[in-house]
Amino acid sequence: MDNVKNTSHRRFHNFLDTLYYLLSLFRDNFVMEAIEDILQKRILILDGAMGTMLQRYKFTEEDFRGERFKDWKQPLIGNNDLLSLTQPEALAEVHRKYFEAGADIVETNTFSGTTVGMADYGMEELVYELNYESARIAKKVADEFTAKEPEKPRFVAGSIGPTNKTASMSPDVNDPGYRAISFDELRIAYKEQVEALLDGGSDILLVETIFDTLNAKAALFAIEEVKEERDIQVPVMVSGTITDASGRTLSGQTAEAFLISISHLPILTVGFNCALGANQLVPHLEVLSAKTAFGVSAHPNAGLPNAFGEYDETPEQMAGQIREYLEKNLVNIVGGCCGTTPEHIRAIAEIAKEFKPRKLAVTV
Repeated sequence: MDNVKNTSHRRFHNFLDTLYYLLSLFRDNFVMEAIEDILQKRILILDGAMGTMLQRYKFTEEDFRGERFKDWKQPLIGNNDLLSLTQPEALAEVHRKYFEAGADIVETNTFSGTTVGMADYGMEELVYELNYESARIAKKVADEFTAKEPEKPRFVAGSIGPTNKTASMSPDVNDPGYRAISFDELRIAYKEQVEALLDGGSDILLVETIFDTLNAKAALFAIEEVKEERDIQVPVMVSGTITDASGRTLSGQTAEAFLISISHLPILTVGFNCALGANQLVPHLEVLSAKTAFGVSAHPNAGLPNAFGEYDETPEQMAGQIREYLEKNLVNIVGGCCGTTPEHIRAIAEIAKEFKPRKLAVTV
């Protein structure tokens, strides 16, 4: 009798696993089609800075630790990704504020969520949980807003940062051939992050703030691995960073070279974020817009930082500058990076309503 029961339980669980797999395939393909369709109809709004908003809470070392990590041997203040576990209500509140301001897409709080980034805090083993929980929190809030306004679905972009190491350059000026990390080490680290972000409910994967294209290629390779293993389609956004007035990334690529480096992959959008304000990004977005069939995204900083590292550009000033993107028909997705707040996103969203999205040359 016990054998019969055990066999029945196994069959039931196998059925549930199969059903979950089929539903996940349907969900992934549906999300892909939905985003691609909306991208053709209107400009999508990405959220603003998570770090800027979290700073408003003035979290202390004890707040970062919470009860679970009160005895952790290393200092944890500044590990914003950890707040997904210790201050989840704050993260949910930030997401709600951005959705209320008009955002269609919010990013997960996982910018440093790899074993490479978490090594600074001795928290490599928490990487899957950090990413999963961050995506789950964001997805729950997104679903709340989609249920209220089904005609305006909300999406979650799993944020994949560049890590604090570079695969194509040496950190030691006395040893130019040295590399602090290999492509394969990055690929393995990114793959764990990607799996957790998808399991937690991310609709999109956003490889952002790319200063070294080789790092980005490791992330994109990992994404393609996961897509193939799971037999799914996932929209992927790729966003580089022009570091200074030279118009190049830190690893030396121009906007066009950066585009060429990643154009062999099936991505949803290519764009730029961080480092520069909205005005400074215009010529680089013009290059992308003229030379790619992908969608184009931009989420610049609120101007350049002042002497104290703070951002002074008001929502009205920033939105006024982003109007140039829209008048020149350069972008399909626009939002904010460092120094931006829900007030900035609201101002940008209001202006974006007046314009049609950049036309895509081919189906994404």
